[in-house]
Amino acid sequence: MAHTATSNLTVTTIPLTMAELGPLNPLPVVAAELDQPYTVGEGIPEELQASARYGLVPNVYPYLMQDGYSREAAPKEVPAVVLENSKLRVTVLPSLGGRIWELFDKATGKQLLHTHDAPQLANIALRKAWFAGGLEWNIGTRGHSPTSCDPLHTAIVHTPDGKHILRMWEYERLREVVFQVDIWLPEDSAVVFAAVRLRNPNDHDVPMYWWSNAAIPETERTRVIAPADEAFGSDYTTDITRVRPTSHEGYDGTWPVNSPHAADFFFDIDPGERRWVVAADDDGDGLAMLSTGLLRGKKLFVWGQGQGGKRWQEWLSPGAGPYAEIQAGLAQTQFEHLVMPAGAEWAWVEAYGNGHLDPEASHGADWGAAVADASARLEELLPHDDLEAMLPAAITNADVPPSKMLLFGSGWGVVERARRLKAGRRWIDESGTPFVDESVTEEQEPWLGLLHGKAFDGAPSYVAGADWEELLAGQHSPEAEFHLATMKHARQDLEGAKEGYRKVLQAKGVRRRTKALAHRGLGLALLAVGRDEEGLSELRDGVETDSSATALLSEAVTLGIRHGDPTMALDLAESAPKEGAAVGRLTFLKALALARGGHAAEAAAILRNGVEIPDLREGEDAISALWEEVCPGEPVPAAYQFGMH
Repeated sequence: MAHTATSNLTVTTIPLTMAELGPLNPLPVVAAELDQPYTVGEGIPEELQASARYGLVPNVYPYLMQDGYSREAAPKEVPAVVLENSKLRVTVLPSLGGRIWELFDKATGKQLLHTHDAPQLANIALRKAWFAGGLEWNIGTRGHSPTSCDPLHTAIVHTPDGKHILRMWEYERLREVVFQVDIWLPEDSAVVFAAVRLRNPNDHDVPMYWWSNAAIPETERTRVIAPADEAFGSDYTTDITRVRPTSHEGYDGTWPVNSPHAADFFFDIDPGERRWVVAADDDGDGLAMLSTGLLRGKKLFVWGQGQGGKRWQEWLSPGAGPYAEIQAGLAQTQFEHLVMPAGAEWAWVEAYGNGHLDPEASHGADWGAAVADASARLEELLPHDDLEAMLPAAITNADVPPSKMLLFGSGWGVVERARRLKAGRRWIDESGTPFVDESVTEEQEPWLGLLHGKAFDGAPSYVAGADWEELLAGQHSPEAEFHLATMKHARQDLEGAKEGYRKVLQAKGVRRRTKALAHRGLGLALLAVGRDEEGLSELRDGVETDSSATALLSEAVTLGIRHGDPTMALDLAESAPKEGAAVGRLTFLKALALARGGHAAEAAAILRNGVEIPDLREGEDAISALWEEVCPGEPVPAAYQFGMH
């Protein structure tokens, strides 16, 4: 990305110290493994309960996991686009999910977003890799977006009404929709605008999820205000229930420093009220999130003041200080999906700036007065009617063609267009969001070839849908059979998957990688129906077929322990590599296998020597649990405390 200036918009790079994302995990995500942290308790309206039951997915197939990173960071120059006027400087990272990384208020000299120069990759997102800070765009299903760490298609757009827009877009593969975000900063504006458009090109309804999440600095005096007395709350261990945030479990949860543990508050804002959420520090300064009416939900998330919450923040943002998050979404809560009709287009405008609240009112004991002051201040910052009036122009501008391309996202939009054209199905108008052939890589080429009548000889990536299954069924090769079995497995047709995997294993001339993955797929399908001994045997065969596949090894060891065969797990762990991103987890798994096999002292020795797992999952408390088991009576080291509660 060359240095280019266009009015208040500059294309540049910024220095960040980060670990490399690393290679994709080659294992297709076929198991029903997405867990739901929320269960719905009493006092929740039936409308919300119905939305919570709708649209759940078993996994994030056809995406592959991004867990090849380590914690070995190094300085790098990251592509960035800076929008700047006399009041704000906004820095966006198109190659990292399009995240707004900095929102600097010039009048106060304050960063309104939690940001730092050494973001650490961690296992938080739907595809694992994620980093804390800035303002992110989340689509698909509950969790941080599949595109969190991916480059988005990015362009500068000059509109007929004089705007200089930074546009980012992508085809989202889980829901098969197209999303775009148009960001602009008018001259002398105290807020930056983001217009979001979602398009469902399908001939059927799609469960839709969208949340814009902003990390904000958390100080001793930070308070978060929204125009609601009640909220739907969760502490990640009990049911979602209706709560009063200002008087919750004996504390005022609108002050992040008061929360003893991680918590969510989804504010129950009256439909007749303007929907907003704002943070205020000791001076009344802080991020205000405003939006047009479609973006209904407003939320506060805190890590809490427990050892686990503090450990997670240090893990994610070393030395950068604590943060909380304020968020805005389509639904009232994040345990819901909304029905997006066939062919529908949804659009809204978001606005972000310094709320400049009155310090006394915002920090006073009278919640009603704090809300009234914030409401008045935000109306001064950006009148509600003025924001709503921007929506028609934003919708019109969404189709203005790019003036200059800056970055390519994935090639899956090209593949999807070709698939739909072949099948005679509708597709989007690409005028404003072109998917160009230059974005196609080796991930997409085999699938484009299959659409164009070429023989299918395997692919490093995966696809989903009846069209693809029909095309693969017409191919007579082990590679086609394997991908067909994988597609059936991902949609939980376990009998069809097992039959397909067995055909691959019985065929001649099968590539080593494909054979290993077929053993693995068959093993997972057998485990899913309770045939543990057979399933673990297949997993072991998979590892032995391709001993170079560390991901296969790590998964087999994990499942060996989980399904009651620590001897197999320990045997496999002995062949683990001595270096690479997987070493930390495999070391821990060896300790866990030793403990399950009755060798507590050896397990304790490993833990005392130090274990660090780069892809430790959010809320995963396995290390501290094992410590308590094999080192009874000894306090758990702070480095091992990652519990959310």
